[in-house]
Amino acid sequence: MKSLMITKYGSLESSLEIQDIPIPKLEEEQVLIKAKAASFNPLDYKIVRGDFKAVRKIQFPVGIGRDVSGTVEEVGNKVKNFKIGDKVFSRIGENLVGTMSEYVISHKDEVAIMPENLSFEEAAGIPLAGLTAFQSLIDIVKLSSGENILIHAGSGGVGTIAVQLAKHLGANVTTTTSTGNVTMLKEIGANNVIDYTKTNYLELGEKFDVVFDTLGGSHTLDSFKVLKQGGRLVSIAGDLDEITSKQLGLNSFVRFILRMKASKITKAAKKKKAEYRFFLMSPNGKQLEELGKLYKIQKIRPVNDSLHDFKDSISAIEYLAKGRAKGKVIVKL
Repeated sequence: MKSLMITKYGSLESSLEIQDIPIPKLEEEQVLIKAKAASFNPLDYKIVRGDFKAVRKIQFPVGIGRDVSGTVEEVGNKVKNFKIGDKVFSRIGENLVGTMSEYVISHKDEVAIMPENLSFEEAAGIPLAGLTAFQSLIDIVKLSSGENILIHAGSGGVGTIAVQLAKHLGANVTTTTSTGNVTMLKEIGANNVIDYTKTNYLELGEKFDVVFDTLGGSHTLDSFKVLKQGGRLVSIAGDLDEITSKQLGLNSFVRFILRMKASKITKAAKKKKAEYRFFLMSPNGKQLEELGKLYKIQKIRPVNDSLHDFKDSISAIEYLAKGRAKGKVIVKL
């Protein structure tokens, strides 16, 4: 079968290659999916660049991509909740990475039936970004109705879902974006859209119960300036906290280095009596099913930027890496 593979660390153009590889063998608790569509996430190009060398070693060549939609081709002996022909989608586990491929293996607990009102291309953009928003807002910060939330970069893959999910939960949603995306974000439910080319969000003052940081860098630390006393800040791009460092199994020396790196954030959180969490989502078929229900009743709708053929998948991830995508970048298989 054809599969897009990472051959080494480096530039996207020099480190990615479409190769012929065997169809993966199915284990008893796994599902073999004939892929119809897949999507890229920023995590994918960051891994190619080598951003996470210190955290996780890679043996090349290795597949790329974590989101997939398609039909069930085969099921393992212990799989009872899916049958051949089912239309499914999945954020596959890290041990099975490689959804830019004709066939994909996923554990049964990480698969869900697709919402029947969505196309394969629409469904492929949901799993990683959707679960990131779902787990961050519901599991980590426990966003409540009536609370004020700031979502950085609302026009991105995670942002467009987070804005709609926060609105569904009853929150007052403020988000940041560039001029061209303001109208779209208002249409999908944002109460207040800040065009960062014209307005600095820091001028809003301490008005937010929750900040969802999807950008990292200076935005993580600056976000405490608009957070209320006792507020909650969850980041998917900032410095690792101690809880996540332990979950990743990092040794005590690496955790010490990370604590030093995050010391300014720790001090800012303490000063505000705020909760700070760096969060990595986990594949979860049950939660993906819950998300699917929200798409089915159109509380959340897909926002996809562009559709690319598999033969152009390297160009697709290069486009995503430029940081201008409005929603998700999808590859048709």
